[in-house]
Amino acid sequence: MRTAKITRKTMETDISLILTLDGSGKSDISTGCGFLNHMLTLFAKHGRFDLTLTCVGDTDVDYHHSAEDIGIALGQAFKDALGDKKGINRYGSEILPMDEALILAAVDLSGRSHLAYSLEIPTEKVGDFDTELVEEFWLGFVRNSFSTLHIKQLSGTNSHHIIEGAFKSAARALKKAVSIDPVFSDEIPSTKGVL
Repeated sequence: MRTAKITRKTMETDISLILTLDGSGKSDISTGCGFLNHMLTLFAKHGRFDLTLTCVGDTDVDYHHSAEDIGIALGQAFKDALGDKKGINRYGSEILPMDEALILAAVDLSGRSHLAYSLEIPTEKVGDFDTELVEEFWLGFVRNSFSTLHIKQLSGTNSHHIIEGAFKSAARALKKAVSIDPVFSDEIPSTKGVL
């Protein structure tokens, strides 16, 4: 079973995370931020990842450090759980409607870190969550999972729907990318022979 356990403790956050790639979408999330809990719960559900996550952060300041460091820890967990990446599809994409919002996510588990992020979120906050932290979360994720991720907003006017569509589409794209292709289960999906 492809599982990873990550602990990350800094002066700003204390994170414990367990990820199983081949799960059923079960989650137990406690980040100190209700909106981020919601996004990570639906991320696990739509990716069919089992995710247990606890973060105690300096939320008296704001949610910046928690969001960024959770992205870092989740990225590390994906990298560790994938191991040598033998047999994975490597690529995945999803265009996902969330009411009026339509979000595209495409991922390449390439070993190279890049985020192409083009969400136009109309409000500065959803609840007490700063919407600019969505990008910080995904930057932390790609830098530590060594993946390329494109998140593109095709339409949308509601901030909650846009962000939720991004997390759901990214989860579904990642699920496709990490899935094992039975035809190539003993191969690294690269002419280099390594990812």
